Amino acid sequence: MVAEPERSERTPAATIGRLGWVFFVIGMSPGFYYPALTNLLTARGLDSHFIQWTWLASPIAALISPVFVGALADNRFSGQKVLGWLSLLSAVLLAIAFRLLDSEVSPIWFLVFQFASAIVGAPQWSMMASLSLFHLRSGEREFPLVRMGGTLGWVAGGLILSFVFHADTSPMAGYLGAGAKVLAGLCAFSLPSTPPLGKSRSLRSLLGIDAFALLKERDHCVFFLVTALLSMPLTAFYMWTPKHLADLGDSHAVATMALGQISEVVAMLLMSLLIRKFRVKTLLVASLSLTALRYGLFAWSGESGLRIGLIAGVTLHGLCYTLYFITAQLFLDRRVEAGLRSQAQGLISLFSNGIGSLVGTFAVRAWYDHTVGAGHGGWASFWGALGGFLFGLTVIFVVAYRGVAASRDQPTAGG
Repeated sequence: MVAEPERSERTPAATIGRLGWVFFVIGMSPGFYYPALTNLLTARGLDSHFIQWTWLASPIAALISPVFVGALADNRFSGQKVLGWLSLLSAVLLAIAFRLLDSEVSPIWFLVFQFASAIVGAPQWSMMASLSLFHLRSGEREFPLVRMGGTLGWVAGGLILSFVFHADTSPMAGYLGAGAKVLAGLCAFSLPSTPPLGKSRSLRSLLGIDAFALLKERDHCVFFLVTALLSMPLTAFYMWTPKHLADLGDSHAVATMALGQISEVVAMLLMSLLIRKFRVKTLLVASLSLTALRYGLFAWSGESGLRIGLIAGVTLHGLCYTLYFITAQLFLDRRVEAGLRSQAQGLISLFSNGIGSLVGTFAVRAWYDHTVGAGHGGWASFWGALGGFLFGLTVIFVVAYRGVAASRDQPTAGG
């Protein structure tokens, strides 16, 4: 089994810069086309059913590949090589998908290649988190700074698409996203070598099944289940906030959505302090509470017709995301043995981007059709019910998650 690098106070600046840069280009790719997707498809006359299936690509992909690919990186192949090839292949498939959308063929072919691209590319974020935490000597302080590169990339993608290419509803969004994936793949090969730390060669381990043993521990089980439930209403934010902004007269909805990533940058800068000062449970409860609040702001915008509530809620998104998911990644990295860490990061993706987003995409689209599409309450009812769901989820988490005493294996003052 390969030994982990010795930990000292600081990671060399060059290593931090390289890791941050790869996160930047990985984040830039979805930053180009994710916020534009709903309005782009609407501009082509495609209805909410087709939009739903388009958004199902990521959750279905997250069910299939992150844990399996994480197991390969844990036990068989160098992590940076796995990441590089995944990025390049995903880029080719994404470019083909948007080229087909821009042609006269059936839009079903766009779905086929978009699904293929998503399945191949789904492990990118969890793989990059695992690679970074392997090389960083002080993950609690340095990982938020490195991970901030992904956020800055997402912001850059949205701003470039809106203000440089003026392509909020153009397939150009997908072509730019594919180009960023190519760059990410090439840069991944230049990262420091990340050998597999696991030694198992059993089929069970190579399929990533061993990672599910984490669910036997009570707090882990509560965390993963709440993560899945949280991710259900989160799909509404990505799918329908741009549409709500457009309905209220925002002609640069993609750029407005980037406000969430800008606030995420601020939150990342604060994380090294917060993760040391507060318990894991405190940070997770704060995230859940703020998420419920921002959906309340969205509902107020739906009732009043004023865009300010939406803008405020979008701005809160970055803080909510960082407090929950970055805390979770750091927490699991310290609680899980080295040979399972890539799989543990993949498990977060499976429960959030997979199970939660899959169920949420169906449920949210049906709720949108009932409230906004059919006029039963409109945007106020749409967001209000989701906010109520999140408030209830916060209460459940407070009661069910126990937390543990401080230990050297945890990144905070306690669980």
